[in-house]
Amino acid sequence: MTARRSDATRTAILAAARDRFAAEGYDRATIRAIAKDARIDPSMVMRYFGSKEGLFAAAVALDLRLPDLTQVPREEVGRTLVGHFLGLWEENDELTAVLRVGATNEAGAERMQGIFREQLLPVARQVCPDPEQVPARSALCAAQLLGLALTRYVLRLPPARALTREELVAWLGPTVQRYLTAPNP
Repeated sequence: MTARRSDATRTAILAAARDRFAAEGYDRATIRAIAKDARIDPSMVMRYFGSKEGLFAAAVALDLRLPDLTQVPREEVGRTLVGHFLGLWEENDELTAVLRVGATNEAGAERMQGIFREQLLPVARQVCPDPEQVPARSALCAAQLLGLALTRYVLRLPPARALTREELVAWLGPTVQRYLTAPNP
């Protein structure tokens, strides 16, 4: 297979997958249906992406639309980020699916690492007092926010689900604030 043809096949698979995942969600979209939409044999999807999880991780482009923290009062950075993430999680089932895939699949984990590297690190750089600590502080923020998402949206723990948005912002905002802006411990 020539490189040009394999690129075209890969592109067709990804386009079909994006359409299916958007229309049906992760759980209902099937490799067979995606392959049919791309006009290829289902084995080709597996050849290129290894699994449904790998395909999903490659197909879904997530823009977290993170706020410009230079425009936020410094003492509100943590609350702003927690509120922003709650809004994203509550309106975008793809994020929950990416979290599930990221926790169980290497391609999904790589996708989550890319989102962290490309989107969260630059935002943390805007407010972190020590540029050398940006990666560690960003990782702490990610742990807090992904932990919330895991317990509230994936595992659906009743106490996590019962907390209101305002309560979550009040509890987690100061923690994320400390991670991003406090002096070294």
